[in-house]
Amino acid sequence: MKTSFLAVSLALASAVGVVAPTAAQDAYPSRPLTLVVPFPPGGATDVLGRMVAQKLGQELGGTVVVENRAGAGTVIGASFVAKAAPDGYTLLVSSGTTFTVNPAIRSNLPYDPVKSFEPIGIVARTGLALLANPKVPVKDLKEFVAYANDPANNQPPYGSFGTGTTAHFVGEAFMAAAKLKMTHVPYKGSSPAMTDLIGGQIPFSVDTVAAALPQSKQGKVRVLAVSSPKRSGFLPDVPTFAEQGYPSVAMDTWLMVAAPRGLPAHVKSRLEQALRATVESPEVKKSLEAQGFEAAFTSAADGEALIQQELPLMREVAQRANIKID
Repeated sequence: MKTSFLAVSLALASAVGVVAPTAAQDAYPSRPLTLVVPFPPGGATDVLGRMVAQKLGQELGGTVVVENRAGAGTVIGASFVAKAAPDGYTLLVSSGTTFTVNPAIRSNLPYDPVKSFEPIGIVARTGLALLANPKVPVKDLKEFVAYANDPANNQPPYGSFGTGTTAHFVGEAFMAAAKLKMTHVPYKGSSPAMTDLIGGQIPFSVDTVAAALPQSKQGKVRVLAVSSPKRSGFLPDVPTFAEQGYPSVAMDTWLMVAAPRGLPAHVKSRLEQALRATVESPEVKKSLEAQGFEAAFTSAADGEALIQQELPLMREVAQRANIKID
């Protein structure tokens, strides 16, 4: 009888040991998730983040709340996520600015682009564009260079959606390639930069194709060039920088969802599956394309590889163009 009781007790203990972790795994998520956008409301990344958050919450059977933590070229928002608990409840959606550009131009980052983050997947891509206020007499890069070199224009300003962002990176890379001297005006996000460009407070700006597309359609801005390796399908009539004589200015921007490094394997797997389903859903694809984004899910492993691949390239470009923030 004692042996039978002991056997039963061990069997029950073993069963509990197997079932308890499974139940805990199945409980995720048991509360709302936070998706941090390191830009102000209204910009391209914020718009995308809100699209993804709504559908991702549905796929997870819970809620994903967007929280804007803007400033310092995404450093504020990225640092917040890097220091959060790696439990799957705090996520970041950001561009290569966070993961490959900041490390190339900032010497004292409060996070490590590889060690601090666990990619969940790349969700979208969009090109960057050089924009002009329509009242400025510039229609292509040849006229742009002539205008910028005119002493009467006194090193004209150009805006970007933040110091050290991909927009700033493209702007400075072009200035170096064209041997121009201009004044960079950083904004805390795409929306305020676009507002000042349309209002004439600045004559030029670099922004995403996604942000420029609706304004271009309404004639509020003029698109002079796109920085992607090939023409944007959203702006097929706009030539690339390379086509206009500047092959070194060739890059697009990608947006990734990441978590603090150290996620439990089952949480990472659940998030990756839900994010893939989110991006590949017809409604999200349609919404992204309407905003000028190409929906393009890339796995967590491929996201890791992309960061590792781009980091040395961005450092090389930054050194060549002398782009520094610190």
